[in-house]
Amino acid sequence: MTNTTHTLDELAKETRMGGAGTETSAREIRRIDLADFEHRKAEITEELWAAATDIGFFQLVNHGIEPAAVDGAFADAEAFFALPEETKARHGLKKGLNSGWESMTQVRPSIGTPDQKESYQLTRPHMEGLWPNDALPGFRERTLAFEARCRDLAMRVLSCFADGLGLPEGFFARAHDPASPQYQSTLRMLHYFAVPDDTVIPANVWRAGAHTDFDCLTLLFQRDGQGGLQVCPGKEAEAQEWTPVEPADSVITCNIGDMLMRWSDDRLPSNFHRVKSPGPADDRSARHSIAFFAQADRDVLIEGPAGRYPPITAADYIQQRIAANFAR
Repeated sequence: MTNTTHTLDELAKETRMGGAGTETSAREIRRIDLADFEHRKAEITEELWAAATDIGFFQLVNHGIEPAAVDGAFADAEAFFALPEETKARHGLKKGLNSGWESMTQVRPSIGTPDQKESYQLTRPHMEGLWPNDALPGFRERTLAFEARCRDLAMRVLSCFADGLGLPEGFFARAHDPASPQYQSTLRMLHYFAVPDDTVIPANVWRAGAHTDFDCLTLLFQRDGQGGLQVCPGKEAEAQEWTPVEPADSVITCNIGDMLMRWSDDRLPSNFHRVKSPGPADDRSARHSIAFFAQADRDVLIEGPAGRYPPITAADYIQQRIAANFAR
């Protein structure tokens, strides 16, 4: 059983989020220190819950993924995007499987124009024929290893939310099993195109239009000085007041996705975010980021503790959200 009304309500909200709005610095994107996690888990859980229920966004420090591993992942991403177009096209996106390369194809309901980016998706069960083995030796092994590190960190954070929701130990780790053919968590390398200095950017063109994520939890790696990410939580969505998120090499920016919002019976909000296009005085060079989307395995049943929504498999839920948002 699905909940079409819930999906259509979300879509209707997104179509209203295309305006420029205003920027505000009134909101704090809290930084959560994960050092000594096992001994401080109860304290960390309280901090994560407070940040998530307040804004749906937070940043992790002392998260355990070494700078060298992050730098290596960005180097691999930049090397892939520097390949000739015809080479990347040989590893093109497998529709419905969230795997492979795509460029200028994602059109948000909020703006109706393509995001100004290209991306490469890794979803473990669906990568046959998508690895640039000849062009980039070692890319496959390094990227799989980095994806595994991201998954482990995401499960650590989600274990705190499981505690807050009264769910059993290991609940979300079992729901995101990388050995399962039903696994659908995704690592996404992103390249936002440079903008020539003499280009006038139309008001309805964004590097990434306003949207919420479909997953449980997103981990976003950004580079120093490559800003543009903005969030619009709660009541600010009605007035479209956007808070900039400062990028830093040493932190991971996280947000709650629609799947976890449903799983938590709406206790944990999934809020809007976007990547703005550079203005006349902004740096117009390329922007790179890497996102990990923790999405429950396709056969996992999403059912909140309070039963606010009908049960639905993760596969049906993702398909429902994609169909509603990107139907053309």
